[in-house]
Amino acid sequence: MKTLHQIKQVSLAILILTAGLVRGHEAQAADTEVLTVAGGCFWCVESDFESVPGVIEAVSGYTGGTTQNPTYKEVTRGGTGHYEAVQIHFDPAKVSRATLLNLFFRSVDPTDTGGQFCDRGDSYRTAIFVSDGQQRSLAQKSKTMAQQELGQPVVTPILEESVFYPAEDYHQDYYKGDKLVFTRFGPKRQAAAYKRYRQACGRDARVRQLWGTAAPFAAGY
Repeated sequence: MKTLHQIKQVSLAILILTAGLVRGHEAQAADTEVLTVAGGCFWCVESDFESVPGVIEAVSGYTGGTTQNPTYKEVTRGGTGHYEAVQIHFDPAKVSRATLLNLFFRSVDPTDTGGQFCDRGDSYRTAIFVSDGQQRSLAQKSKTMAQQELGQPVVTPILEESVFYPAEDYHQDYYKGDKLVFTRFGPKRQAAAYKRYRQACGRDARVRQLWGTAAPFAAGY
């Protein structure tokens, strides 16, 4: 009987500990919000926003289309309706959604209807995805501010959030990867290939041209 009593005590302790861990995980998850944006090459958007204090992680993927579980080749070839997008997971106690939206507009060319920089086609267009009226209002306010600052039309649409499909593993954290890849510049480590691509694509040059000193990420390139 003593052994049975001890087993019951241990089992109860495990249940209490498990419940505590679940509640802790739920509380942590509740403290995290997600902003989904499309800003051309998702490697670049991921790189930019993972440098922002308060951002927990940025995940490259595809959203806004109709094809289920699309591949990179399918999306960039066209016809799936998807954007190359990034889900930005952040702690709202450390950085606000409004701040991230303002940073987003100033990290892209929101006047371009045909893609971003050297990447052309529908999958490379800019967009902001929202799930409710409050998010839409914040996005619209940020868009209006960007348009006033630029003095020209901002064409970035604000769209209803839809299914987000994470991109293939090799796209995640590409900008800091160490894997050897073959590029038009020859074999390079991913991090070096990314920097070469970003420079050759003219992303930062165009962002600086548009936004000047207000460009938050372009100074380092």
